[in-house]
Amino acid sequence: MINWPAAVVKEGKGGNVSFNEMEIAMALYIGLDLGTSELKAAIIDRERRFLATAGFPLEVDRPRPLWAEQDPDLWWRAVLDVMDRLAAKHPEYMKNVHGIGLSGQMHGAVLLGGRDEILRPAILWCDGRSERECAELVRREPRLSEISGNLAMPGFTAPKLLWVAGNEPEAFARTRCVLLPKDWLRLKLTGEKKSDMSDAAGTLWLDVGKRAWSGDLLAACGLTEGHMPGLVEGSDRSGILAPGLARRWRLGEGVAVAGGAGDNAASAVGIGAINPGDGFVSLGTSGVLFVCNDRFRPNPERAVHAFCHALPGRWHQMSVMLSAASCLRWIAALTRRSSEKEMLAEVAALPAADRMRAPLFLPYLSGERSPHNNPHAKGVFFGMEAGHGAADLGYAVLEGVAFGMRDGLAALQSAGAGVDRLSLVGGGARSAEWAGLLASALGVEITTHAGSEASGALGAACLARLAVEGMAHAGEICPRPPAAAVYRPERTLRDRLDRRYALFEKLYRDLEGDFSWLDGGRNRLAARKG
Repeated sequence: MINWPAAVVKEGKGGNVSFNEMEIAMALYIGLDLGTSELKAAIIDRERRFLATAGFPLEVDRPRPLWAEQDPDLWWRAVLDVMDRLAAKHPEYMKNVHGIGLSGQMHGAVLLGGRDEILRPAILWCDGRSERECAELVRREPRLSEISGNLAMPGFTAPKLLWVAGNEPEAFARTRCVLLPKDWLRLKLTGEKKSDMSDAAGTLWLDVGKRAWSGDLLAACGLTEGHMPGLVEGSDRSGILAPGLARRWRLGEGVAVAGGAGDNAASAVGIGAINPGDGFVSLGTSGVLFVCNDRFRPNPERAVHAFCHALPGRWHQMSVMLSAASCLRWIAALTRRSSEKEMLAEVAALPAADRMRAPLFLPYLSGERSPHNNPHAKGVFFGMEAGHGAADLGYAVLEGVAFGMRDGLAALQSAGAGVDRLSLVGGGARSAEWAGLLASALGVEITTHAGSEASGALGAACLARLAVEGMAHAGEICPRPPAAAVYRPERTLRDRLDRRYALFEKLYRDLEGDFSWLDGGRNRLAARKG
């Protein structure tokens, strides 16, 4: 049992807001989860049931090779759309909402000027343009990995700002504040510039062990703590919803907005991974292996991330692959299937013998992090034959992502993480086919939970409840949900996959030196066309 700090004070407009027992018993909470491909909103009750949901699709802009951007104004339009729809359809729920929690894609850089105006499109986590700036950061501050617990990678926020300084100096000079994606939404919701520890840990500006901004890491980018938002724990109250928005959405006075979390830490809270050794595998746009710790345990040599958790006194280790469920969406569209569901059905019908003759797939459609730290890595089909069809390619994609996860698991294990079972979350959690394949490929028990594909929104709502009711209730608010299904490794399948995995590893090693040459060719072609 965790001994959490006592409950926080409930603050409201003009002072404290007290809630009687009846109001607390009826209280509902909203989770807003800003993903890369969708913004999700969910109203959740105290039994963690989803009462209502709404979503808004998002697209990534890729104006040049390796670039990935979004317009923050689109995120805000998405929030207004989903909240307006919830208010119109469920006014009886909205009037009982006591708190809002935020979850979001990590590492994105939102640059604001002196009047909080957006200076340029947000540079996203999957953007790979700042490889040179990573090396420059390490040159400027050799203790970067020691302080931040992480390698300098293009996906992180700090090298993005160094790139802006060198390539868009006017925008950099005008920058007065840098916010992460969900924290820009917080500014719009509350007027407060705040971030939580889990999201801030992904910037390379946080002293992760001390849970505080590092002046030395900021100075390496030409920034100061004055450019940063204030820091709170994810379970803290970060502000109060603006009265005008509360009236627009038919909410009461003094609705708390919690510190919230980066997407993966929020998912961990949603599935109750809050104690040391708890973990999950996420199949969203990216793929993540997450293990909770009670102390800071960095292992940057294997490109393992060591971040703060969303709750006080907790950290986590994480391996990340940049393309996971996005690979399935890609191959379904490429083969003109109507949906990923149709592709999965075709894969499920593929005989076991045909699966072992399917091509191998390197799942690096957006480069890769753990354990390769290679923004130039590319997707590859190997072993194509004339008889192969869409189902073979679909299976190869599922298997390739599972093998990428296996690489990440090995990196975590080398960092001291003991893993024998994992929950499965994210959109890929809907697929029994993928869950079973992961169990055998990783050699661990995989558990799915009802609603686990929306665990980010659930976790954000749980953090909102913690901000209202206090950390003393963490065990009640963040339990391990009951299992919907359990998938165990199959020895025969594991043996077959081991042989294919050995070739998968060799294929990457053989091609690793050629990927950057391809990027150079694309850049030269773009320059000629320009």
